[in-house]
Amino acid sequence: MSRRDSIAAMAIRYVHGDATAPVGDPPWVLVHIVNDKGGWGKGFVVAISRRWKAPERRYRAWSKGKEDLPFELGETQLVPVAEGCYVANLLGQVGMYARRGVPPIRYEAVRAGLQKVAEFALEENASVHMPRIGCGLAGGSWDEVGAIVEAELRNLDVTVYDYP
Repeated sequence: MSRRDSIAAMAIRYVHGDATAPVGDPPWVLVHIVNDKGGWGKGFVVAISRRWKAPERRYRAWSKGKEDLPFELGETQLVPVAEGCYVANLLGQVGMYARRGVPPIRYEAVRAGLQKVAEFALEENASVHMPRIGCGLAGGSWDEVGAIVEAELRNLDVTVYDYP
């Protein structure tokens, strides 16, 4: 039986831990939010870079137009980092700081990116893992992001990590 067949109704599992060390059996997709300016160096990306070099390297190349995937809001770059483990660089943030009181998060871009993650995870029979994406430096609300996660990843096993 596949992982998706065993999930009756999607419920996000919340755990205390490090999202770069996913629980359960692979394959895994680790999702995080990146910005549209090519900036990488604060927030969850620091933990990713400590563990793997490829996501940052690929993101920086992507931001400079050196990847086939368009560098635009809602796109998701899937980077293999280990056997059965992928990091999803989800472009869901405009800039790095709030402007005129508007946080950098773009909820519709997060929705579009998660749709791509869902398609990939279903093909790979993978579970999805993430911190509370878009709710740190991007300034988003987990009430909104969590609802998007539930809607777009409803047929998948999803774990959200709160770092202790």
